[in-house]
Amino acid sequence: MQSNTIRSGFVVLLGRPSSGKSTLVNALCGHRVSIVSSVPQTTRNTIRGIVNHPRGQIVLLDTPGLHTSERKLNLRLRNVVKESLPEADMILYLIDPTRPPGEEELAVAAIVSAASVPVITVITKTDHPDARPDRSKAFLTEQGLGDRQLVEVGGLASVGSGTDLNPLKDAIFDLLPEGELWYPDDYYTDQPSTFRIAEIVREQAILRTRDEVPHAVFVDIADIEQNERRIWARVFIYVEKISQQGILVGKKGSVITAIRTASEEILNDIFPVPVKLSIQVKVRHNWRRNDTTLNRLIY
Repeated sequence: MQSNTIRSGFVVLLGRPSSGKSTLVNALCGHRVSIVSSVPQTTRNTIRGIVNHPRGQIVLLDTPGLHTSERKLNLRLRNVVKESLPEADMILYLIDPTRPPGEEELAVAAIVSAASVPVITVITKTDHPDARPDRSKAFLTEQGLGDRQLVEVGGLASVGSGTDLNPLKDAIFDLLPEGELWYPDDYYTDQPSTFRIAEIVREQAILRTRDEVPHAVFVDIADIEQNERRIWARVFIYVEKISQQGILVGKKGSVITAIRTASEEILNDIFPVPVKLSIQVKVRHNWRRNDTTLNRLIY
């Protein structure tokens, strides 16, 4: 029998790249909060999604996938993960059962093992034909995490997929502390409009490119005008090479037009007023090695 006590707290999602963290955040919130892509390390900042429920409020912190590369950008992303942990009242540790555990999985498991807060392990993508949840469970046992509460989920390809996440929500609330709501009960994220616009444009750029180009993309909102009738934003998509600029612009502007059109369509569903974008692609050589750019991009 569930208690009438209000519970609320911060839940950090940890996992290696492409383990399904952003997809799960969106599904739990019932809204598009984090951008989703098959490209690893799409998430570059801690994203807050808010789940409101009769039992209280879950504040989800979607962190970048833990990647072991020593490149400057990857080191920054690992710092984002580490800096999110002191906020945590509990951890959701996500494991992708379609891939064998490796060095990155060992690194995440070590962080989870050292945590002093409650942990729920979530095995994602259980509906995938390549899923081997028994292998994931064996790994957890080997790492001394086999006694942690475990939930299996699948079918989260889109928001509103119909997958029953109530067992996971109940498990989270059972472990959260008692307390008042951190946000008004009509919030599902605390992201500012400039961040949300930039992330949607970046998502659409990533979806239309391949190889190294998605990792070389960052988006900056140069100007924004907001009123009760509309939102207008001037957006710059930055890449590192002139050849990448040509790919994003496309023949006769076809790719950049598709990015703008798709971004406006998505943003019109997110915001209560029409959104119009002006998008240009610019080159900023080696921005992933530039501390000033990284400081603006990752916070």
